[in-house]
Amino acid sequence: MIETDIIIIGAGPCGLFTVFEAGLLKLKCHLIDSLPQAGGQLTEIYPKKPIYDIPGYPSVLAGELVHNLMEQIEPFKPGFTLGERAEHIEKLEDGRFCVTTSRGTKHVAPVITIAGGLGCFEPRKPPIGNIVEFEDRGVEYIIKEPELYRDKKIVIAGGGDSALDWTIFLAEVAAEVSLVHRRKSFRGALDSVEKVEQLAASGRINLITDAQVVGLNGNGKLDEVVIKSKTEGEKTYVADHFIPLFGLSPKLGPIAEWGLNISKSAIVVDTFDYSTNVPGIYAIGDINTYPGKLKLILCGFHEATLMVQSAFKHIYPEKKVQFKYTTVNGVNGFE
Repeated sequence: MIETDIIIIGAGPCGLFTVFEAGLLKLKCHLIDSLPQAGGQLTEIYPKKPIYDIPGYPSVLAGELVHNLMEQIEPFKPGFTLGERAEHIEKLEDGRFCVTTSRGTKHVAPVITIAGGLGCFEPRKPPIGNIVEFEDRGVEYIIKEPELYRDKKIVIAGGGDSALDWTIFLAEVAAEVSLVHRRKSFRGALDSVEKVEQLAASGRINLITDAQVVGLNGNGKLDEVVIKSKTEGEKTYVADHFIPLFGLSPKLGPIAEWGLNISKSAIVVDTFDYSTNVPGIYAIGDINTYPGKLKLILCGFHEATLMVQSAFKHIYPEKKVQFKYTTVNGVNGFE
């Protein structure tokens, strides 16, 4: 059982910044996220997308912002439970909450902050009739352990940053990498597109465009994929793994069953402190709603700051919050 001061559900930018603000008040945090790494959408969907509305940064890549946030919170030593979805919330006799994940990991704290962005993310699956039969038997939608693919034959499908980045990375790991995209042009960063084209030109990967994977074959595990192209029709390729990277679809998931006030798939909060209708549970970032709500990372940072002040009072009702400026105390003075 993991015990902390604040359980943060969602390790995206708002969840990460919450750790910093909580650390200034000497509150410990533990983050839970269904994705295998911190950063939320910024890491999983568009790590190389430039963001222009972060104060002090005329432009910052999404992945770089996550890296900086992780560096910023490192002094406060947060805990992480990644690759597990928060499933159940239970109120304990001592007034604290217990959050149990999809893998049975239990977390206990007096405060929960839901910073789940748009909710849980589920992979967008290609319309292949028997794809479910091969899930975890050669079909993966998220790459968690790159070493799984060492010396294997890999087929990746997709045309965005994730597909391009993993193609480039796995070209150094796998025995053979094929990238399949239904168009000739890609949606990803230009430098990544150029690298993929260079890998294809040098024969280090197979680049198959104007095509898509339409079938999977195997007995108990994936052995082959069927690729249909506009020019050559259907062809069968030997493959140990098929990785369709078509992005993630947001869903509210188990959060909808936690007794919170929900409006249009978002959690209703009080803008005084971003508290929900359940005392001790807060919601910040894209997952909450209130009059005038703007779904901006900047706004989520503001919500996290005010929320932590209220969380401190909830945890220590007898204590007064001693607000201090980091310009005076630095960060080490808050550890």
